[in-house]
Amino acid sequence: MPLLARMITTPVVIDVRRGAIADLGELLADQRISTAGRVAVAVGPRSGARIAEDLRTHLVEADFYTVDGGTVDAALDLATRARTPSYDAIVGIGGGRMIDVTKYAAARLGLPMVAVATNLAHDGIASPVSTLDNDAGRGSYGVPAPIAVVVDLDVVRQAPVRSVRAGVGEVASNLSAIADWELSHELRGEPIDGLAVTLARTAAEAVVHHPGTIADDDFLRVLAEGLVLSGLAMVVAGTSRPSSGACHEISHAIDLLYPDRACYHGEQVGVGAAFASTLWEDPASRARGALIAECLARHDLPVGPDELGFSLEEFAAAVVRAPDTRPGRFTILEHRDLDKDAVMAAVHDYAAAEPAQPE
Repeated sequence: MPLLARMITTPVVIDVRRGAIADLGELLADQRISTAGRVAVAVGPRSGARIAEDLRTHLVEADFYTVDGGTVDAALDLATRARTPSYDAIVGIGGGRMIDVTKYAAARLGLPMVAVATNLAHDGIASPVSTLDNDAGRGSYGVPAPIAVVVDLDVVRQAPVRSVRAGVGEVASNLSAIADWELSHELRGEPIDGLAVTLARTAAEAVVHHPGTIADDDFLRVLAEGLVLSGLAMVVAGTSRPSSGACHEISHAIDLLYPDRACYHGEQVGVGAAFASTLWEDPASRARGALIAECLARHDLPVGPDELGFSLEEFAAAVVRAPDTRPGRFTILEHRDLDKDAVMAAVHDYAAAEPAQPE
């Protein structure tokens, strides 16, 4: 009998709206994640602590754990502290680092994880990946994707504006990552998943073409859903390929070379995507880069290396280092295989190009 369908692991519920956190206890019970609310709740030391105080009256059977930092050690410490009591699930409330720490700890404990995002800085909300700092710098670790995702738009509005804007760059960079994946498929025969591509591209195009700003609830909803779709694309693909290509290699290189000066991840991958698109020779690819750059400019995100706080020489050094950050991954950077002088020339050409202007 032919296989007519495939099973895909997705969250049992995705709740994106104003006031969603107040109903977290009902969500846990209604979805049979924890009918009694016996969960471990991991929060950060700042905004997470304030949210925890409000939740204590709704989750009286829960235990709350404060986590500081987005490191492997912090995740292991959380797993150790939450190991002894018997919990139905672990809930991570916070930004990207907090959610990544909680996903990793949940994997160690063998518990389902509920992601409650307090900002929209990157696409780890629903992804099967935890990006954590370690002794060697920063690593990406495969983990089970969250069983539920909650985004309270009221809480997101309290996050730093810059962090929310960074999510725009994260989702827009999917267009560059997809092109890299398709290139590897064409030239190297790397398997490609059409459903994953569809999810990632749909997320990016919804954000890039939306006329609103982060001041609008409708745009925030589209951005949140785009970040969730990007994470689900990675679940479907079984790899970060649909959302991570040359753009992310450049960002990881920036983190390694300039750890004390790195910007928001979404800011870096946005610039990386816009720059990488100029390395393609066909007009359609260059038009894609212009579209990404225009989107970044319209949302007051960095477009050039200088706006990230790096000289052209420093950015070029990151581009040269970028392929080493993901050994075995094939992108436009590996395809062009430019030497240092050629990279420097490409960076100068990019910086000298007419900046994108909002429509």
